Amino acid sequence: MKLHEVRVHPSRAALPREDQLAWKIAAVAADKVAVERDVTAMIVNRMIDNAAVAIASVNRSAPVSARGAALGHARRDGALVFGASPRVRVSPEWAAWANGTAVRELDMHDTFLAADYSHPGDNIPPVLAVAQTLGRSGRDLIRGIATGYEIHIDLVRAISLHKHKIDHITHLAAGQAAGIGTLLKLPTETIYQAVQQAVHVTVTTRQSRKGEISSWKAFAPAHAGKLAVEAVDRAMRGEGAPSPIYEGEDSVIAWVLDGPDAVYQVPLPEPGEAKRAILSSYTKEHSAEYQAQALIDLAFRMRARVPDTDKVRRITIHTSHHTHYVIGTGAGDPQKMDPKASRETLDHSIMYMFAVALQDGRWHHVDSYAPRRAARADTVRLWHKIETREDPAWTARYHETDPDKLAFGGRVEIELDDGSTVVDELAVANAHPNGARPFGRDDYIRKFLTMTDGVISARESNRFLEMVQDLPRLPAGELAALNVALPAGRLIAAKPGIF
Repeated sequence: MKLHEVRVHPSRAALPREDQLAWKIAAVAADKVAVERDVTAMIVNRMIDNAAVAIASVNRSAPVSARGAALGHARRDGALVFGASPRVRVSPEWAAWANGTAVRELDMHDTFLAADYSHPGDNIPPVLAVAQTLGRSGRDLIRGIATGYEIHIDLVRAISLHKHKIDHITHLAAGQAAGIGTLLKLPTETIYQAVQQAVHVTVTTRQSRKGEISSWKAFAPAHAGKLAVEAVDRAMRGEGAPSPIYEGEDSVIAWVLDGPDAVYQVPLPEPGEAKRAILSSYTKEHSAEYQAQALIDLAFRMRARVPDTDKVRRITIHTSHHTHYVIGTGAGDPQKMDPKASRETLDHSIMYMFAVALQDGRWHHVDSYAPRRAARADTVRLWHKIETREDPAWTARYHETDPDKLAFGGRVEIELDDGSTVVDELAVANAHPNGARPFGRDDYIRKFLTMTDGVISARESNRFLEMVQDLPRLPAGELAALNVALPAGRLIAAKPGIF
């Protein structure tokens, strides 16, 4: 990997394209380097993971609405929509919209955390949609997805968006556009323009993850994917984009991020170097914000030592800055303590999630968020006894560059009414690569089977799992096999809209 210095330049400097970050990203995307075997295997895992969470959410409100809009844009040779019959095809940008929303809805697919936050599996829906529409092969798709992950994760390593209250989809859009460029074997010039256009139109605020969190949290990455497909289309037709999007006087960095004096060091693969960033990411075992994963596992472990939660006086979670201020009491959001809060808010409340995990000893993507479960009197009492505190040591571990020291958990103190205290800590979730039970292919398959149980037929489940594990050998024009369909009549129809 090579570190590239990125800073604002005055317009009169006429910064050469080759020195711009967007061009360097495009050059990585255009590099025809082979995808290594372990990366290919992980891409298959994440295809299974995305399908699992998408099908589990396919009849929830946001995916239903997104699918309804997509179905208004039928295209005979287009892309497929999760849940729908393989005979149903739509324009690729709308398939990216529908499928991206379904993947993101339950907040249960993969994650990468560094200077910024990300769910790099969000790169897959738009790349897959374009691949299906234009008849590409499994190997083409693998190359595109490897690029999407690489660019997205490399940006997340180096440039913080959340510090300026900008949502993480800006980095995602760059990865999505670059991934589509690789898929289609586009020249560097074309990918360069597409990346800039995609970044320019996806600068949005983090209000989508603050206060009364709405379903836009699920739509946002899909919106980036839709815009990325459109950006590549425009660039392929010869249209340009705002340039330089990162280094310009009125650019994202100059006016939205760290300002005209900012200096970033962005890592990117050297020419001929394999794209391996996907191996740095990790999936979720539990349907919750990633910082909750280890703490949910810790609640399970501590449960045996707290047989009666009504005898808990106070619970203090010592954790990182991010966990405290985003999903903890440091956020100052009263909604995070409200039994009537939306599911999207509850899965961003570690106080709620720790309470339920401590009481139930299990986590379920539906049952654990059910309104009746959230309103249970003993849960509300326990929930309101929980507070988070930032611990500088956990913040430092959160920002570690050494993957063996990186930690997203915390230390929990449970004070009981008799004055005794139960204390334990956990650095990473059990499913993390450094955790007690790292996820492998069998775990991804088990997750798929669990989340799709009762939603699709056994025959459809077996067919999909067979085809996706044969991804490198799928010939051009056969990627429709990667869709997962519900039995006829099982998809909920959307409310009428414009489309």
